[in-house]
Amino acid sequence: MFNIIWWIILGLIILFVGSRVFVIVPQAHAYIIERLGTYRGTWNTGVHFKLPIFEHIRRKVTLKEQVVDFEPQPVITKDNVTMQIDTVVYFQITDPKLYTYGIENPMAAIENLTATTLRNIIGDLELDQTLTSRDIINTKMRSILDEATDPWGIKINRVELKNIIPPTAIRESMEKQMKAERDRREAILTAEGEKQSKILVAEGEKESMVLRAEATRLAKIKEAEGEAEAMLTVQKALADSIRMLNEASPTDPIIRLKALEAFQKAADGKATKIIIPSEIQGMAGLAAGLKEIITDGKLDEQKH
Repeated sequence: MFNIIWWIILGLIILFVGSRVFVIVPQAHAYIIERLGTYRGTWNTGVHFKLPIFEHIRRKVTLKEQVVDFEPQPVITKDNVTMQIDTVVYFQITDPKLYTYGIENPMAAIENLTATTLRNIIGDLELDQTLTSRDIINTKMRSILDEATDPWGIKINRVELKNIIPPTAIRESMEKQMKAERDRREAILTAEGEKQSKILVAEGEKESMVLRAEATRLAKIKEAEGEAEAMLTVQKALADSIRMLNEASPTDPIIRLKALEAFQKAADGKATKIIIPSEIQGMAGLAAGLKEIITDGKLDEQKH
């Protein structure tokens, strides 16, 4: 029984010593080793042998990218507006030795450095510029912080302004301004719509007038063509009649008789003055004389 207890105790001692001697460093980590209080080396991923009592692990450092969210910091703009801004910093440890020995409290140093850098940048900008220049502010802060933390073995990958909180009065004023801007845009859109509507109506009326004018023009053209065709038919008929007369070789008495008929038709019109040729006057006198003789003859017959 004593021997069993002895072996158990010996095994526990061996396990304890082995756990103190053999050290396993996990992935994406680094261990800072000191021997008798002096930097001995940096252990990366894998199994390492450590001298008991003489060597010990000074710090276990993670090499993963880390994110730290700092509390809102009061800053003053160029136009003397005080606002609260909180930042988010993405960083990564690139040199575990400098991270361990370069500064006592890296997180506090990064927080204070972020706050002072933010105040310096915002102090050169007005309120409107601060609200619309997030990318510029982020880029400047990342550049300044990365350069300042390089001696500490830290690389600043990104810096983001999480929230920009202006004073209550400023927020209310901004909301009123935004509402006024929305109302203005709405009025512009409404006026633009009415303008387009009136333009469309005017264009419709214009096209309608053009179509009506075109229809009237075509109607007049058709009417003129009809009149021209009628006149052409009349002229053609007259020409045909003249041709027929010429072919018939009319005698002078017939021509005079036709002239007398034409004169009779002219006399039936509304003309107040008629110039009668001498030949027609003679024929008219002859016709009147013949008419009187015939009339007298009929009266004598009625008396008898």
